[in-house]
Amino acid sequence: MAEVITMPRLSDTMTEGKVAKWHKKVGDKVKEGDILAEIETDKAVQDFESEIEGTLLYIGVEEGGAAAVDSVLAIIGNEGEDISGLTGGAAAPAAGGSEEKKTEEESKTENKGTSIEQTTAEVPAGVEIITMPRLSDTMTEGKVAKWHKNVGDTVKEGDLLAEIETDKAVQDFESEFNGVLLKQGVEEGGAAPVDSVLAIIGPEGTDVSAVGAPKAAAQASEKPAEQKTEAKVDEKAAPAASSSSSERVAISPLAKKMAQEKGVDINSVNGSGENGRIVKKDIENYQPSKTQAQPAASAPAAAQVALSFVQGEDTETPNSQVRNIIAKRLAESKFSAPHYYLMVEINMDKAIEARKEINSLPDTKISFNDMIIKATAVALRKHPQVNSSWAGDKIIHRGNINVGVAVAIPDGLVVPVLKNTDQMNYTQISAAVKDMASRAKSKGLKANEMEGSTFSISNLGMFGIETFTSIINQPNSAILSVGAIIEKPIVKDGQIVVGNIMKLSLACDHRVVDGATGAQFLQTLKTYLESPLTLLL
Repeated sequence: MAEVITMPRLSDTMTEGKVAKWHKKVGDKVKEGDILAEIETDKAVQDFESEIEGTLLYIGVEEGGAAAVDSVLAIIGNEGEDISGLTGGAAAPAAGGSEEKKTEEESKTENKGTSIEQTTAEVPAGVEIITMPRLSDTMTEGKVAKWHKNVGDTVKEGDLLAEIETDKAVQDFESEFNGVLLKQGVEEGGAAPVDSVLAIIGPEGTDVSAVGAPKAAAQASEKPAEQKTEAKVDEKAAPAASSSSSERVAISPLAKKMAQEKGVDINSVNGSGENGRIVKKDIENYQPSKTQAQPAASAPAAAQVALSFVQGEDTETPNSQVRNIIAKRLAESKFSAPHYYLMVEINMDKAIEARKEINSLPDTKISFNDMIIKATAVALRKHPQVNSSWAGDKIIHRGNINVGVAVAIPDGLVVPVLKNTDQMNYTQISAAVKDMASRAKSKGLKANEMEGSTFSISNLGMFGIETFTSIINQPNSAILSVGAIIEKPIVKDGQIVVGNIMKLSLACDHRVVDGATGAQFLQTLKTYLESPLTLLL
């Protein structure tokens, strides 16, 4: 009997999905576990596997099209089975029919996008045109941060072809074809619209000079001097950003995990693997240089790009995609979730002493922010209601404690996520925060590193801000705002003495977290920070 497969909800904020690519076509046999399609959500592109076996009888969403969650995505059943009752009378396209051929041609044209419309010659046999992928729902163009293959190199399916910088992060882009890289449609450091020609792969020696000659390229060639000038200005304006995005550290997953556990700065490690890749033995044998300066606490990023003031002259700055998304999400959160705020003062005297003792240990350097993150994660264990999300007709109590840490970047704000934060020690938290904050500023974060937070922390203490309130990062139900540690007079044992005070503000979604629940959470957090040894109990 035929089974209807609906558009899955692949993230907690997803309302509709887009079919980036179909891996099966009507009439193909499907086995359990086969990749049916690639679904683009509001955050990333994910493989969608079939859970049933049979023949693909119907495709409800064409490649490149979008549909609401729970709408018909596909129908799988027995070959030749009548499914008109499941499709509202629409017959499944006949295999090999003219209608299917037309659909395939339209699909190919849409997938190739600009590249196919602008091709001036027929594509030779065996040649595949790869277009700039849409790696996020807000992406309109992509920048090639780095090419991993040069023209003439042999490419295999699954090989890393390039690193593509989107409006959110830098993501690895793998080849889906075998052959030789015949052409690079976008030079390293250059940008191109989604669906324009990124690369051409085919048999060695194939002439592709007339393939994919885009109109955009012709227009670009009319103003070469202007483009070169802009490139030079950009290089002078932000040399650090360009170098960080093109010189990302090559490290194996195991070595990276070990480095985080040991608190090793991977930028100071010399790799002995292929092409200088850092491997396990490099971390095991790493010895910090005696002359090497201790890593400084995470330096605050500029909140926004600095502007020059000109008396009497109004200027405009076009919004980046990141800024537009931030505005949309924060407005949705502020106007949909009933916010309220709780504030408390923390005496940080004992925390200061504890940090000094911890940092006196060899190769150890933690910040107050690391201590706050750890204390918050452990406090969430005791107050799971604060680690929950509103879902319309129900409240979802999250089974993991994943703390999102707000990081300011020139374009706005991103929130990298520390997964299972309550199970991490200070050194692991410190290494992970420094690593992700550094990569956030160069757009080097992966999409999955900014997903899945269950609680968020925003710290403006390094700017001297004593107290502030934040907007909840949906779908979280609370966010903690951390102020600066200020010396001020306090009453202790009936005497006025100088104390180190830090103010915390907790913004809560009243639909999930009641006032008493939020207050109890802050009491527990206050206990942990004022008596750090209680974290060990």
